[in-house]
Amino acid sequence: MAGWCDGHQKTKMPPMAILVDKGVRQTLFKMAFPMLAGTFAMNAYNLTDAWFVSRLGTVPLAAMAFTFPVVMLLTFTAGGIGMGVTTLVSHAIGRHDHRDAAKLVTHGITLTVTCTIVMATIGYLTTNAIFCKLGADARTLPLVHAYMSIWFFGALTMSLPMMGNGILISSGDSKGASLFMVVGAMLNALLNPLLIFGCLGLPAMGIRGSALATVLSQAVSTVWLFYLLYHRHHLLAWGHWKIREYLASFARILSFAIPCILSMILMPISAAVITRIVSSFGHHAVAACGAAERLEMFAFVIPMALGMSLTPFISQNYGAKRLDRTQQAKSLAARFALIYGATVAVIFFIAAPWFAAIFSKDPQVIPVMIQYLRIIPFGYGMMEVHRYCGFVFTGLQRPASTTALNTIRVLVLLIPLSWLGAHFFGVRGLFCARLTTDLLIGSTGLFWVSRALGSLRRRHSQNSPSGVSASAEPPAVVAG
Repeated sequence: MAGWCDGHQKTKMPPMAILVDKGVRQTLFKMAFPMLAGTFAMNAYNLTDAWFVSRLGTVPLAAMAFTFPVVMLLTFTAGGIGMGVTTLVSHAIGRHDHRDAAKLVTHGITLTVTCTIVMATIGYLTTNAIFCKLGADARTLPLVHAYMSIWFFGALTMSLPMMGNGILISSGDSKGASLFMVVGAMLNALLNPLLIFGCLGLPAMGIRGSALATVLSQAVSTVWLFYLLYHRHHLLAWGHWKIREYLASFARILSFAIPCILSMILMPISAAVITRIVSSFGHHAVAACGAAERLEMFAFVIPMALGMSLTPFISQNYGAKRLDRTQQAKSLAARFALIYGATVAVIFFIAAPWFAAIFSKDPQVIPVMIQYLRIIPFGYGMMEVHRYCGFVFTGLQRPASTTALNTIRVLVLLIPLSWLGAHFFGVRGLFCARLTTDLLIGSTGLFWVSRALGSLRRRHSQNSPSGVSASAEPPAVVAG
């Protein structure tokens, strides 16, 4: 490996603290803007698949809704590993240690491939058992199996782009990260109708065609990702690494990844429980909620772009002891989330019948989807505040606090309130429970982060009464 590294030592590195000088608003939105196209593309996969499958009828759409929790589980596992790799690679690039950065990326890919293969194999072998537990029945289970049998075989094409996206951003290549995701999403939109309904000599594959379209389009993204990592950023080093070096890298990555995975994994767990509750109201309710959830994900594209910029911004400014800028970023993000959330809620409330008609003509599906879109979105602002608070905690190197905040949302609020709401008030009660959860957890997160920042400001003012020190060493990781 020495020869490989010598050939790349002169690679130009980004400055160590590029996010601590210019205005907070300017810096955050300058980072977020190139990612808009990428975040649109990430969510376009689900929305495109749901729309084309909805043309097959209510039962196929319900079957796709059942796949959502399992897809989320694998997605967030890959995303958690990617977060660990991205954090460590950012540190390595910041200290101009390109060899360590390349080693971490290479070993991170190996770890992602290993975990994905294990999880996909287990999922494939237990498909019937898993989805029966989620509420799939004799009508939907064959369709679920048809979709997931292809999806599991192509799971690597999902997990590797999910991991690599953050690495490109940390390398300062947010445009490259967006472009490879956009191309994949466009190819998915093109292949879906061709493979689902049959065209240009291709057989009609139904719901299996949607799965194959996703796998093929993400495969193209994966190839492009490897090209960018290897040729543009020189971050792949397939050398003769020893097993102990792999294990050491795995341990470093997982020390950051495990809290992220635990935090994100609560989402598919809650989705599985909620799906099971919704299934008790029939296929039409599952189909309506599944379509609304994909539309909901698309609505979060813009705030998601800002969120992807928030953690590295907070982290660099915290390392530079610029807590004033950290506080400004938190306040700016919270205001943006509330204004954006209120705007989306009004749009969804007015346009709910039109959105519902796009996804279904079933007279039982449409009223449920309209209820969803007229109740739940009024909590979107506070839900995004909660998400941003998690990003702030991660930037402050307190991953356990992020996990705790998400645990409160899912286990203390969302699941118990959803069960109570559905039991006493039916589907409307379920939707009101989600609204209540988002309002409460957003308020809790804002209070918690504000208190943590206040404590840090007091501590730093006591340790450095003369003011801010931009040259101080980065703080150690805090567990909670």
